[in-house]
Amino acid sequence: MATKIRLKRLGKIRAPYYRVVVADSRTRRDGRAIEEIGKYHPTEEPSFIEIDSERAQYWLGVGAQPTEQVLALLKITGDWQKFKGLPGAEGTLKVKGEKADAATAVAAAAAAAEKHKATVAEKAAAKATEPAEEQEPGSDEQA
Repeated sequence: MATKIRLKRLGKIRAPYYRVVVADSRTRRDGRAIEEIGKYHPTEEPSFIEIDSERAQYWLGVGAQPTEQVLALLKITGDWQKFKGLPGAEGTLKVKGEKADAATAVAAAAAAAEKHKATVAEKAAAKATEPAEEQEPGSDEQA
């Protein structure tokens, strides 16, 4: 049986997400799959990619052919390099950073607001002293 590793589309019209599946090459895109080996959410920043490396290696080993899109995902995760024995098997997958807890975020915002108030007050004080300095040289020029 000719098997392919491909994407199965799920989600809404403008909010797609995909499952990386192994399926017979003759089945329809969203049809029955032999096995689900991962997930792909392209709309998140950075894109969420989760592939079961062990199962991907197994299916590549028994001859399943990845589609172009899945091949790109396998290269990002490093599974393709691992399968082919190429350097760079750690992949280039970017992971979303940890979010700071709410209390820390509120404290940081309050500190930024205080800093902004201080700079505004300094600018206002500087503006108040500038007109007095400008008038003195102006009176010397007229004389």
